[in-house]
Amino acid sequence: MAEKTGKRYCGIGGQAVLEGVMMKNKDKYAVAVRKPDGEIQVKVDEYKASSEKKKLFGLPFVRGIFNFYDSLVLGIGCLNYSASFYEDEEKEETAVDKAVNKVSDGKSEAVFSALTVIFSLLVAIAIFMVLPYYLAELLKVYVRNESLVALLEAVLRILIFLIYVVAISFMQDIRRVYMYHGAEHKCINCIERGRELNVENVRKSSRQHKRCGTSFLLFVVFISAVLFFFIRVDSALLRVGLRILLIPVIAGIAYEVIRLAGRSDNVLVQILSAPGMLLQKLTTKEPDDDMIEVAIASVEAVFDWKQYFKDTFSYDVDRAASVREASEVIQQEIEEEELAVENEEEEEETSRDEE
Repeated sequence: MAEKTGKRYCGIGGQAVLEGVMMKNKDKYAVAVRKPDGEIQVKVDEYKASSEKKKLFGLPFVRGIFNFYDSLVLGIGCLNYSASFYEDEEKEETAVDKAVNKVSDGKSEAVFSALTVIFSLLVAIAIFMVLPYYLAELLKVYVRNESLVALLEAVLRILIFLIYVVAISFMQDIRRVYMYHGAEHKCINCIERGRELNVENVRKSSRQHKRCGTSFLLFVVFISAVLFFFIRVDSALLRVGLRILLIPVIAGIAYEVIRLAGRSDNVLVQILSAPGMLLQKLTTKEPDDDMIEVAIASVEAVFDWKQYFKDTFSYDVDRAASVREASEVIQQEIEEEELAVENEEEEEETSRDEE
């Protein structure tokens, strides 16, 4: 066992999909899905992050914006892939599909994925940014203090986010996704703690992780609450506009916080991470062993955890396994010899008694 005190950052991340897990390591990612027949299907592909395409996109507080975009694009693509195993029948190409394929040179799937990302962003902005503002504005009839109204908007934004997380957790499909989410976290925690990646060790690992997307979203909500409390303008239109325009700035700050959290265990980071870790008790559930097997398959498709153990913990998994096997063989031989000696002694005693 290579387990050490404290965690070591391994660099892999992922997300839960429908009946499966996606894991990403640098430019390589894998989606492992438990098919209806019980078989695990693993797809391995490459996705080059925007921050690696241009140096500007990799700058601190800028990279978070593009990382968020990449996560949405890749995440929706992986969700669509996992869902394809659970469609009742092969969908026929519609007139819209044919038209989009013709215009996009056969890339209708990419076009629809982009539209899905845009629509998801618009809905998220409407629910978590604009709605709390208008609800707070309605309260101005009863509350005259601007600072108090700004504080109420912050509270409403957090409440709406928490209500959303809790509400969707009651959906059966989402509950299973949350279980796979737990399996994803447990695998990463298992590796970063220096435990060999197997079902037993993964099961014993924590299902909370400081680099989780849930924690990122909660940081976005908190940071937006702070910014909007201090940034105030008279025009209602401009106030709404600022809440939309500042989203990239908020995402950039939140990403740097979550990035720091994943690499540090100091007290301040622990305090900052505590609310997100607590919220993950809602967005992750304990997985069963079948789900853990899927998550392990996804990890092993893109990440050589045995080499990581050698480099990080100076621990050779294969050599340790050989030593354990040799020890077990020796122990078994000793036990067999002891048993043989005991049998001989019993036979001698029986012979003496008969005489």
